[in-house]
Amino acid sequence: MRRLSALAGACAAVALLGLTASPAGADPNNINPIPGLNGIVGLPHIPGPTQPIFQVTGMASPNRTQNQNVLGTDLGIMWDDGRGQMITAYGDTAGLGAPNLLAGSVWAWRSQVLFRSPANVNPRQGVNYTSSVDNPLPSPKIPGIEISFIPTAGISVNGVQYMSMMSVRNWGADGHWETNFSTLASSGDDGQTWAQLPTTRRGNDSGFQNFQQNAFLKSGGYVYKYGTQAGRQHDGYISRVKEADIANIDAYEYWDGHGWKPKDANAARPIVSGVGELSVQWNQHLNQYVMMTTDPFDSVVMRTSPSPVGPWSPPRTLIDVRSLPTMYAPMIYPYQTGSDLYFLLTMHNQYNVVLMRTPL
Repeated sequence: MRRLSALAGACAAVALLGLTASPAGADPNNINPIPGLNGIVGLPHIPGPTQPIFQVTGMASPNRTQNQNVLGTDLGIMWDDGRGQMITAYGDTAGLGAPNLLAGSVWAWRSQVLFRSPANVNPRQGVNYTSSVDNPLPSPKIPGIEISFIPTAGISVNGVQYMSMMSVRNWGADGHWETNFSTLASSGDDGQTWAQLPTTRRGNDSGFQNFQQNAFLKSGGYVYKYGTQAGRQHDGYISRVKEADIANIDAYEYWDGHGWKPKDANAARPIVSGVGELSVQWNQHLNQYVMMTTDPFDSVVMRTSPSPVGPWSPPRTLIDVRSLPTMYAPMIYPYQTGSDLYFLLTMHNQYNVVLMRTPL
């Protein structure tokens, strides 16, 4: 009863704020995740072959994530844990509790929340969660110091779970933010508890500014780590490391456009341009690697390549921004699904995540 009363109070506060959530905003504090009050009822209706099929998070989701105090969240980074489960990591998460007044929010915020679901399940009927882990790597959430500590990629290597994290110093204008560093965090108990790995920290300089946000891909005994600068509409870069050396920052090699250069992040040259958050996976149906991201206009696009480094094809638009103007962070479902491609997509106007399907 107390939680319901608090929820009613939060809804009233949001209504008084005038429902001013900014479209595709960088600052996640200015949001309204309450269905109906935010103007969203049901899945969005968009033209074309790419369609939403399942509400994954929020009060309108069959997962009822409000029971884990997840009213709103974003990203939805999925990977196989190697133990029969899929882990999905979400970023800034709105719930009930002490409001984040320093950031001007009526919501209580956590920087990460993780959900587990059965591995290798056909997502045609949705992604259904069985357990969760709340805020395993807390952030002080102080503007100008660290306003959030957000996952940007996840992977399992030799029974250990790894997330690539970015420390956000300040939110800026839409699609722009400032970071302190990126780093790896690891978990040896299947994602239940996590610890930062300080020796993997990459400051926002010395070439590492191009690897503040990341995507992981395993191929041929290597972990490929794609990177961009903080924010969207930047160039994309690539590095790689032997799987056993994922936590050894000195073992990474960087693609300079012609070959792999060890240790020198400054040697990296762009492999794509004008991209937002990245997700990359081998696709057996296409016999190609698939990269998903948003383009400079914030449309969701897909590229293909015969190699992890490219050359990458011209972008194919899957969802035009005019059809769904507040979307970002398309994240590929990690298991093969034949001639259909499934991905999670965040919509800022409801600050929650939906499952999408597109024919290949």
